[in-house]
Amino acid sequence: METFGKILILKNLIITIIVLTEGKTVDILTSAGLPSSLEDEEILRILGQNKSQAFSENFTFVELVGSLRNHTEIIQDNLWTTNDIYKTNPYYDDFSVEIDQEARRLLQILPAFDPGAGHVSSECKRQSDIFHRELSKFSLWALKMYDATAKMPSGLLNGNVNQFGDFDECIGIEGSEGIRGQYCLAYLQLDFDQSRPDLKYLHRLLHSHYAFRSNFSDPGHRVPRFSTINWAICTPAACSPHDVESSLRHAVTNYASQTGFKISVKVEREMCQVQRTESYTRETITVGLFFLGIVLFSTMAGVCDLYDIPTNNIVQAFSLSRNLKKLISTNRSVDDIGTLHGVRFLNALMLIVAHKSMALFFNPYANRTEMSEYLGKPWTVLGRAASLYTDPFIMISGLLTSYSFVGRLNRNGKLNISNEYISRLMRLVPTLGALILFCTYIMPFIGSGPQWNLVVTHHADICKKTWWRNFLFIHNYFGFENMCLTHTHHLGIDTQLFAISPLFIILLYKRPKIGAIILTGIAVFSTFLRYYITYFRRLNNYVFFGTSIRQLFDTANFSYILPSHRLTVYIIGIFLGYLLRNYPKGFKLNQKFTYVGWTLSSLLCLAAFVGPAPMGAIDYIYNPVHAATYNAFAPIGWCALFGWLAFVSHTGNTNSWISKLFSWKGFLITTRLSYAIYLTQFPVFFFNVGQTRTAENYGFFRMIFNFKELFWIVFTAAILTLFFDMPFQNIKTILLKKPKSSGTEKSSKVE
Repeated sequence: METFGKILILKNLIITIIVLTEGKTVDILTSAGLPSSLEDEEILRILGQNKSQAFSENFTFVELVGSLRNHTEIIQDNLWTTNDIYKTNPYYDDFSVEIDQEARRLLQILPAFDPGAGHVSSECKRQSDIFHRELSKFSLWALKMYDATAKMPSGLLNGNVNQFGDFDECIGIEGSEGIRGQYCLAYLQLDFDQSRPDLKYLHRLLHSHYAFRSNFSDPGHRVPRFSTINWAICTPAACSPHDVESSLRHAVTNYASQTGFKISVKVEREMCQVQRTESYTRETITVGLFFLGIVLFSTMAGVCDLYDIPTNNIVQAFSLSRNLKKLISTNRSVDDIGTLHGVRFLNALMLIVAHKSMALFFNPYANRTEMSEYLGKPWTVLGRAASLYTDPFIMISGLLTSYSFVGRLNRNGKLNISNEYISRLMRLVPTLGALILFCTYIMPFIGSGPQWNLVVTHHADICKKTWWRNFLFIHNYFGFENMCLTHTHHLGIDTQLFAISPLFIILLYKRPKIGAIILTGIAVFSTFLRYYITYFRRLNNYVFFGTSIRQLFDTANFSYILPSHRLTVYIIGIFLGYLLRNYPKGFKLNQKFTYVGWTLSSLLCLAAFVGPAPMGAIDYIYNPVHAATYNAFAPIGWCALFGWLAFVSHTGNTNSWISKLFSWKGFLITTRLSYAIYLTQFPVFFFNVGQTRTAENYGFFRMIFNFKELFWIVFTAAILTLFFDMPFQNIKTILLKKPKSSGTEKSSKVE
């Protein structure tokens, strides 16, 4: 019956518009207000009653479509191209009785939202009255405002609860008396009477098995408020967010008062949008010109390089052609640890998949409940174990730092620590700074959509206030929800660990036994700390069904983003780097020891990855012991295999296919891009989330492995690398390069 009603309304609207242009009316409903049987042939017959004789007596389907197109053009020419296009229906005076009758019957079936209901401002009330008056006249702008507002859909029990309406139609409205369209994405919280067990399962299906539990108070810009319903409302722009919330609460109360459900309403200021009319800000223009200048300068430097035009070293550092050759080069340095490039690539790819899985939860789906059931399968641990994939990067950082520092100590007997810190800053800051400038001042202006302000503009507003924390690499101490570019927390952790690494490495180098004992003690303490804080604060580093948004943020703030909780794998990396410097290539391990190493590291890796799979089941009940054990020991198990592979491959104790695979030269290119890929993936994800306007059917492989999105991640990463990362690395080399003296051995570079 509902489906028939929707079809009937569509037919009614089409016939009403067409007949009004011909001076005739057709009664679609019976006198009792119930649908009559209107056949498609009758519609064709009515459409055929055109004074312009656009339709012939007999025609094919193709001719029918062509005739309808011509008829539409006639209607547009004669009706909607007048000066009153958005003001009122110019034919209302001629057909007031017929229009009133059909408008009344339409709104009886699908009532219009009343923006002026409840306690609203006087101006909002006035414009709402104008909207209702013009809607009853079938004025085009009022019909658009009515049409753009979300309606009750089908598929609610399959999770089709998020309704985005029509964003572009709404914000494009220009009505009478200066009325403009305003699009608000309201939040609804649906609770049920706990004494009604019959409603419990319905509530569970509506909320897609509670993949995440959220409240209005939860930050929504980084992790989606999954159990909060998004509902689009199109209102006059004079209605403030408070007015929209008041009128929506009034409407919802009328509908929910006689049911076992209780609906709460919230409308945030940033989620109400109008057509953007302001020009670019001075900061945006300045940043845009800066980026343009960098591109032009790099291009000119590349041209000079190609044609051997003399330039200085700083200009050559920006040469686009020279940097492109370096980017795609597969030449290895003497001390290159080949398998680390494959380890980086694998974990970077898995991190993209995990982050993409989280970003997808922002979007509406017609089959969201089915999606949650699919994600309850054990193998979807691939996306739930996101925290694991950053641990190998921390281990590699400790490994390369130790490997490099011990090499310098062997050659010179000392470290120039200030130079190391400067080198580190010049490696990280320019690329990070470029991304912050882009996401803060450029990105908010290059798109729009229902959630654009939530996932793009909100991040930009945070960066305008807190960008300085990122450049001091202390932003990870201010809470996950308050960070500029939240995903860059890893840079803060890694830089802080790097800052204290000279103490660890010098101690290990000069007092190997004492240093090993102290570092092992620190690693054990860090492991205990992760277990303790997870257990007693009831945290969870593994995303299970029913995880609350608050629990995820607490896990990040009290454990995941703190360097004291990531020291274990960093120290493992320091030990590996020290061993690789002291056990040269050609050092042979006992064969039995090699087998034991492979077996143990493989079992630890599988336990870390596959072991927690039952925690992803739909009916899993949180257990703090499970969560604490996972957080404490999973990072060690996951990194064990990669660390062992690096050691036996670099020392020549294996020549297996896995060693050859991870040492493939092509991974050298992905290594050079890895820093920029880490930075750019979330801006690309959030750009697409912010642009999403309609619900679609969820398909795991189709959406997770979105090759168009992957292309943009790699492309933007290549742009950042070529124009910022590599030029400033070249400048760093120029500034920190020491004059060569006779007999001085050239230091080797570690990729």
